[in-house]
Amino acid sequence: MAQSVWGYDSENGPERWHENYPMAKGDKQSPIEINSKEVQHDSSLAPWHASYDPGAAKTILNNGRTCRVVFDDTFDRSVLRGGPLTGAYRLRQLHFHWGSSDDHGSEHVIDGVKYAAELHMVHWNPKHGNYAGALKQPDGVAVVGVFLKVGKTPKPEMKRILEEIDKIKTKGKEAPFQHFDPSILFPKSHDYWTYHGSFTTPPCEECITWILLREPIEVSSDQMAKLRSLSKNGENEPVNPLVDNWRPPQPVKGRIVRASFK
Repeated sequence: MAQSVWGYDSENGPERWHENYPMAKGDKQSPIEINSKEVQHDSSLAPWHASYDPGAAKTILNNGRTCRVVFDDTFDRSVLRGGPLTGAYRLRQLHFHWGSSDDHGSEHVIDGVKYAAELHMVHWNPKHGNYAGALKQPDGVAVVGVFLKVGKTPKPEMKRILEEIDKIKTKGKEAPFQHFDPSILFPKSHDYWTYHGSFTTPPCEECITWILLREPIEVSSDQMAKLRSLSKNGENEPVNPLVDNWRPPQPVKGRIVRASFK
């Protein structure tokens, strides 16, 4: 398996990532399955809050593995604070993981339940100097995870992202994406689970404080279909739908998952 071509197919998928990225077999890997019976309520967990500057949104792109929105993180303009975190973490990008049908696609699994998709908002801790430095520290990165479930009503907040999909149909395409406030993608409830884990894509660095929101946001089946209309191939290659870009749950290995709610 060549270094640069990890993916989600059988020949280069999650089962084989460890061949090139040994950290993928580490003790603090993500995602995990959360079992409510084993979660510990921690009354000392503070509420988290995000203050995002809509002007920080820059571009939206299809890198052949996900749809990603990139933000300006050169200074503290869009930050996440509170919850299990110490200090402010800067928003760098958000991206999605989704399935080939509405009944699966999320990376984290809650009591056996899979959602249609999972949104990850990736923040890093500027006390480590730069993003690359943060990746090497256990408290380097904080990811807010939001589940997407399919319901009757489309999520108007997802509309902005999905409107741009046609401009980034194929791998390598990028389009300007200005003035967007990602906090509209949060559910009403800020209840969360938290644990220490890793990136769910190679090299799977174990530097992440996960803040996984209990309440999903609702999208329509049509909105999910729009995400699945992306291609993981380049412009002049056969269309190969970008679907099932999720990593299955990894062993918990004694980690404690804490909940901000009872």
